[in-house]
Formats: sequence, C-alpha cells, structure tokens
Amino acid sequence: VIEFHVGSYCNNFHNNLLINEREKLLLAIQKADELGIECHAGHGIGYEHVQSIASIKSIKELNIGHFLIGESIFLGLENAIKKMRLLVDSVR
Repeated sequence: VIEFHVGSYCNNFHNNLLINEREKLLLAIQKADELGIECHAGHGIGYEHVQSIASIKSIKELNIGHFLIGESIFLGLENAIKKMRLLVDSVR
C-alpha cells in the first residue's frame, strides 16, 4: 500500500498548476498500479477536492479523518461524514 500526499494538488485546485499536479498524481498512480501497489490518498482533501480525487478509480482509500473532525466543529460529526460520503459516492 502507498498513500499519495495530495496536498499540492489540493492547494493548487483553483489555479493553473492544477493540471500539472493532476498529471503527476496520475503518472504516480499508474506506476503504482503497474507494480501491483494499492493506492491511497490523503493530506489536504476537503469537500471541494474530494470528487476530483475520488473519481480516480485506482485510489482505494481516502484518508480524510483530520478534515472531517475539523468540519465536525461546524456541522457535527454525523453531518460532516454524510456530506463527504455523498460527494464521494457521487463519483464512485
């Protein structure tokens, strides 16, 4: 198992570097797939980024717990999880 740090991807989500960051991520995932390594992603994933990352079928797990705990302060834990689950399920 390998977990890709997608913080740069998430941090550049609204600027011109996004395409470059996505290409780098996809190339790394492709190489991991070729080597038979299961792919996970984490670090910086929030509501606005999760669908873009979750739509990459080779990613088997998203590590989003830190974000969800932070959001639970505003929405409550159950609502924060439900919102994230809806976003992920819509692209899976």
